Amino acid sequence: MLHPLNNSGISAKKRINQNMTISFEGKVAIVTGAGGGLGRCHALELARRGAKVVVNDLGGSVDGSGGSSEAADKVVEEIKALGAEAISNGSSVTDDAGVANLVKQTMDAFGRIDILINNAGILRDKSFAKMDQKDWDLVVDVHLAGSAKATKAVWPIMKEQQYGRIMMTSSSSGLYGNFGQANYGAAKLGLAGLMNTLKIEGQKDNIKVNTLAPVAFTRMTENLMPPEAEAMLKPEFVSPGVMILVSDDAPTGTILCAGAGVFAAAQVVEADGVYVGRDNLTAEKVLENWDQITDFSNSKPFFMGGEQTGKFFEKASGK
Repeated sequence: MLHPLNNSGISAKKRINQNMTISFEGKVAIVTGAGGGLGRCHALELARRGAKVVVNDLGGSVDGSGGSSEAADKVVEEIKALGAEAISNGSSVTDDAGVANLVKQTMDAFGRIDILINNAGILRDKSFAKMDQKDWDLVVDVHLAGSAKATKAVWPIMKEQQYGRIMMTSSSSGLYGNFGQANYGAAKLGLAGLMNTLKIEGQKDNIKVNTLAPVAFTRMTENLMPPEAEAMLKPEFVSPGVMILVSDDAPTGTILCAGAGVFAAAQVVEADGVYVGRDNLTAEKVLENWDQITDFSNSKPFFMGGEQTGKFFEKASGK
């Protein structure tokens, strides 16, 4: 049986009400990697809807080198021009002291943290055979470990508040693969795995955790896409979906794919499977049932791993 929160997390009444407005009045949001691209658009949209925003950005290049506070400061100026409140922070999400400073600066300025959008990222693309270990380590550190560090730092604050909304940023490269992005893809799918555990651990404290898989023309992707894609794939066409993932009535455990004004949920699903038997079990017996083992016509997602284990026990018991 699917966990009830796995369906959508948003009540039917809320979904039907077409006049509802998502507001972040009184909320404080941290957006990492918000000096440009997707992060900037997320930060601006949160501010338009009333949030106080902490614009975090190391200000480095696409490959993670260098650093400058200029980009974050410019976004803060844009937010203030909207009449909203914002501060900038130049910490790296890979640095423990920097992440601690990010949280302290936010608490000193605003007294609470309601939303964390883990958006910071870099690229070091190479085919796996040619990839240096340092290129693997740095990409995984920024995307996966960096998101985990920022999340870990805000978690006790959100628990005490009995309120928190956290968003990871994954990618189609993680969900489905992409040539030359083994490091990036591994980190991005790892973020979905992190979400899957945190959605369970956060339930009792009203902490909801979701994941975005965006398609956008940004500084990180401009060399991977034709120039004509820019007009269709503006970051602004992704951020509306983000507002739902971090809203009061957010789902939890949802992977939302978004780009060019198109939105689609993604799930890890499992075929119904077949009990082959335990007596004299051989690889040949498994192979004989391969068509049924790989038949996804009755596939379904699970909210937690224990549900899959329960299914295996049922099938193995002949139920």
